[in-house]
Amino acid sequence: MERRCAGAQTLMLRFVIRRLLSTIPMVLVVVSLTWGLIRLAPGSFYTGEKALPPAIEKNLRAKYGLDKPWYVQYAKMISNTARLDFGSSLKYEGQSVNTILMRAFPVSAMVGLLAYALSLLVGITSGLFAAVRHNSKWDYSSMTLSMLGISVPTFVLGPILVLFFSLSLYWFPPARWDGIATRSAVLPVLTLSVIYMAYIARLTRSGMLEVLRSDYIRTARAKGLSETAIVLKHAFRGGIIPVVSLTGPALAGLITGTVVVERIFVLPGLGTYFLNANLNRDEPLILGIVAFISITILVCNLLVDVAYAFIDPRIRY
Repeated sequence: MERRCAGAQTLMLRFVIRRLLSTIPMVLVVVSLTWGLIRLAPGSFYTGEKALPPAIEKNLRAKYGLDKPWYVQYAKMISNTARLDFGSSLKYEGQSVNTILMRAFPVSAMVGLLAYALSLLVGITSGLFAAVRHNSKWDYSSMTLSMLGISVPTFVLGPILVLFFSLSLYWFPPARWDGIATRSAVLPVLTLSVIYMAYIARLTRSGMLEVLRSDYIRTARAKGLSETAIVLKHAFRGGIIPVVSLTGPALAGLITGTVVVERIFVLPGLGTYFLNANLNRDEPLILGIVAFISITILVCNLLVDVAYAFIDPRIRY
């Protein structure tokens, strides 16, 4: 048995190393596609309503290396990405892309983590009760609310919450960021978490229903175990696997920033900077945020795959 466990741990370690190494070419491919799309789009960061004099435009192109052949620019971009050094922002003069990322990421991360923690708490609880009380009023009402939460987009829900809680009741500020431990974080977190609450509730319900109908649960009931012990000790670990599969992309999307929510509540997170970078054709900042988001998504998916092994022993062995 010990030899078998050691073999499983070795396989898991090889899997983790292999996945980490595979992130490098995947990030380079994503960044290369982004770089190509930026170059195919018309215009540039220095173009505006009024055309620049040819001499000034020539100096700008020389300053930022845009006068060199495309393959030279591409090689420089790949080299910078491999070193995780994206240079300076074109819009925010005097600030490096890495400095902007380190300033914006904590805001998006704190809001995203809180939103997903709230989603897990509410979603798993409601889905668990809906599965245990299948075809009851609780089941129907919770699934109806879940469908409503999935159907209402964030760009509709956010203004509704602002209208009700900020402009009518004056409980929370409509658009301000004073930190995660203040009232200004309540509405963004709630807006972000509603749709994930709904998804998690439905996934928990379907996963638990499937497990509760399995043979080993019938055996546990035949042995006289209490319903609480059956649900929490035997069925919960198997029923929660669909929720774990959602955790990777959901957590990565929440942490790296949601453009709509950050725009509604004026949060200085990655989503706001990414939107401004696209509007201003700030190429280094666009590439930096895309690379950062790609790495975060790949790492979160890797953590989910590793978590599978601890939740379900059949996967581990």
